[in-house]
Amino acid sequence: MRTFTAKKEEIKREWYLVDAEGQTLGRLASRIAPIIKGKHKPIYTPHLDCGDFVVVINADKVRVTGRKLDQKIYYWHSQYPGGIKSVTLRDQLARYPERVVQAAVRGMLPKNKLGRRMIKKLKVYAGDSHPHQAQQPKPLKI
Repeated sequence: MRTFTAKKEEIKREWYLVDAEGQTLGRLASRIAPIIKGKHKPIYTPHLDCGDFVVVINADKVRVTGRKLDQKIYYWHSQYPGGIKSVTLRDQLARYPERVVQAAVRGMLPKNKLGRRMIKKLKVYAGDSHPHQAQQPKPLKI
């Protein structure tokens, strides 16, 4: 039996629309990440980007459980001495809700060049409108 490997011309990309209103953040991200990877397709090949595009709307209405709003902290560094910065999940959701969903999905993708290419297929919007109507995204039940 020979191992199947998808070719670039065989990969067909779909567009999916996900409404994040009332969804738990981690559960939502764990359902979106395999679709971006392409694991739901029979032609899945681990070393190729064969996943689909995902448009997430209502990112500002995502839900978190427990005390994560005040205890979860996002860190980054300015590359200057003493330049560590931090923000809580509550503040991040208030200012940039798109980044919260994107960070959750990014953490579930590969940490290499392929993962950096895959995350570009995730489009996140805080409101209920998006500019991808021309691609005719299919609604995805999560």
